Amino acid sequence: MLPVRLDRDDQRPLGAQLADQVRRLVLDGALERGDRLPATRRLAADLGISRGVVEQAFDQLRAEGWLEARRGAGSWVAGGSVAAARAPARRRTASVAAPLVMMDAGTPWIDPRHAATWRRAWREVSAATPPRGYDDPRGLPDLRQLVAERLGRQRGLAVDADAVRITGGTTAGLRHLLAVLPAGPVAVEDPGYRAAVATVRECGREVRDLPALAAVTDLAGCAAAYVTPAHQHPLGRVMPADDRLALLAAARAADALVVEDDYDSEFRYDVAPVPALTALDPDRVAYLGTASKAVLPSLRLGWAVLPDRLAERFDRHREVTHDAPPWPVQRAMVTLLRDGYVDAVVRSARRVYAERAPRVVTALSPYATLAGPVAGMYATWLLPHERAVAARDAAERAGFRVNLLRDYCRRAGLAGLVVGFGGPTDEELDRALDVLVQVLRRAGEQAPPSRG
Repeated sequence: MLPVRLDRDDQRPLGAQLADQVRRLVLDGALERGDRLPATRRLAADLGISRGVVEQAFDQLRAEGWLEARRGAGSWVAGGSVAAARAPARRRTASVAAPLVMMDAGTPWIDPRHAATWRRAWREVSAATPPRGYDDPRGLPDLRQLVAERLGRQRGLAVDADAVRITGGTTAGLRHLLAVLPAGPVAVEDPGYRAAVATVRECGREVRDLPALAAVTDLAGCAAAYVTPAHQHPLGRVMPADDRLALLAAARAADALVVEDDYDSEFRYDVAPVPALTALDPDRVAYLGTASKAVLPSLRLGWAVLPDRLAERFDRHREVTHDAPPWPVQRAMVTLLRDGYVDAVVRSARRVYAERAPRVVTALSPYATLAGPVAGMYATWLLPHERAVAARDAAERAGFRVNLLRDYCRRAGLAGLVVGFGGPTDEELDRALDVLVQVLRRAGEQAPPSRG
């Protein structure tokens, strides 16, 4: 018998509960590829439900790619399941700890219903002829063309393939940019993207703090300013129009480059995607995009659109260092873009985030204050640091990774939690929110009364 338990007091249908729990068993490794599931008639009898409910749940799981039907042999955990891409299956040994479910700002929801296109992309890679030597450091021409077309549709950037460079992700693009810029510090939002801060420092440059919610009016002495204007990471604010113009004016006055990290603009569900800052001054702004949020973080693929004055030096540096994304990854991305996989995954994820965001807000708003608008796959909450630590620790004990806002700060005196809702399943999200709410509710009840 499958180790599942259905709750008739739950508002969700029994079939949905059963499907959720089977998914969880696959993700946790309790069910592995090639395992056979009980016959629908027997499982229905064991659970005390109708056979039709079991068949409905299995049909849904087959449609999503978790199960496969074998003629005359029932249902099996799919050999091509995307469960391994979502979370590595645990070996069945007591010494191996379960991986934490990531509830950070960067782990996306990947709809398993599109797994067939994902598999087709890699089959095409296996049949394609790889280059004999090192490939064009700018990236595959077909991929650059598809990215240019996508940037035109999605971000309003009128660029051609010659303007696009394929990178190993946002930090790789930033690292190559820093290698060809004049000496000088790099201004980075505070709080801001931790990997960008680490990259700047590893390149031997000083980090200058830019208060994340203040207009930038002075970049004197800086070689560049790194910003996330469409969705400030991690506070969530959209950079106002006046602040955008002020930033560009400050960059011109200091002859500094603005580096725009456009990490998740496709996932807005409250308003239309905010136009890219690059469109206002392509000669002053370098644009960085990523496939991590739309396809898979471990793909390690991104793109850059550079001012003309930097392009040749950027290419020369990459050619000398042989630091470019692997050819198979680029080749697979061509298929994923060409065949509509990326568009389909983004649409699915946007719907999921739009449904989950209100659940997160409803659960946590009695105990914390939103730092900014909720968009994309996470929400940032302000609350006392001690309470945030207690909630973070309780979540980790329950199997979830939730980040502290303070970890994104350098001098900014902010505290709270950054709660991602792209990585977990619906069931996991509900469990995690229950843990956070319990801790924050107890902390509120134990807090001394305020003095009037």
